[in-house]
Amino acid sequence: MNYSINQFAKLAGVSSRTLRYYEQIGLLSPCRTKHNRYRVYTSEEVDRLQQILFYRELGFQLEEIKQILLNKNFDEIVAFNEHMTTLEVKKAQIEQLIENLRKTIESKRGYLKMNDNEKFEGFKRQLIDENEAKFGKEIREKYGEETVEQSSARMMGLSQAEYEQMGALSNEINQKLKEACDEGNPSSDLAQKVCDLHRQWLGYTWTTYSKKAHLGLGKMYVEDERFKSYYDAILPGAAEFLYEALKIFCEE
Repeated sequence: MNYSINQFAKLAGVSSRTLRYYEQIGLLSPCRTKHNRYRVYTSEEVDRLQQILFYRELGFQLEEIKQILLNKNFDEIVAFNEHMTTLEVKKAQIEQLIENLRKTIESKRGYLKMNDNEKFEGFKRQLIDENEAKFGKEIREKYGEETVEQSSARMMGLSQAEYEQMGALSNEINQKLKEACDEGNPSSDLAQKVCDLHRQWLGYTWTTYSKKAHLGLGKMYVEDERFKSYYDAILPGAAEFLYEALKIFCEE
C-alpha cells in the first residue's frame, strides 16, 4: 500500500516534520517522489520507521540508529528478537520496582521491616538488567558466564553506602575525564588519576582485578559503538583518550 507523507505520519503517530527531518539526515527516505514533489511511502518504509521508533524508545540516538540500519549485516528478525528481549527486561525491571515500592509502603505502615539493602534492591537490579540487555552478549563472550554472574551478585550485595559511593565515583570519573581530555595528554597525572579512579569503580563489581582485563575493557570502549557513544557524550574522542591513558596505566 502507498502512503502520502500525511497519511504515513498519521499511521505512525509522528509528525510530517519528523519524517522530513529523517529524510534530511538520510535515516528514512520515501520510496519515490512524484513530479509534483509529493512523497510516496510503501510497506518497506513502514517497516524501517518501525525499527527507528523501536530504537528511539530504547534510548538510541538518531546517528546510532542510522549506523545500525545502514550496516550491511543488519538482520530485521534478529533486531526484532533483540527488541523483544529488551522489552522483557524492562518489564521485569518495572515489576521489581513495583514490588520494591509495595514493600516500602508496607514498611512505612508498620506491616513489615525493610533493611537498607532491600530498599535499593530494585534500583540495583534495574542497573544490572539494563547492562545485560545492552552489553550482556559482548561482555559474556569476552569475560565468560561465571565472571558476569559473579559481578552481578557483587552488585546486588552492595550496601546502601557502597551503592551511593559507586554512583558518586562514576560522576567524578566523568568530570575528571573531561578535564583530562581538555588537557590532551593521556600520560598526565590527571589522566592517570582517571584510570585509577576507574580501577576503583570496577572494584565495586569485579571480584578480581587485572591490568590485562582493565585494558581489554578500555579497548572495548573504543571498538563497540554503544560503549564509545557513552564516553563520547562526555566529550567527543573521550573513549579513545581513556584507552590511550589505560595503555600507560596498565603497563606491566
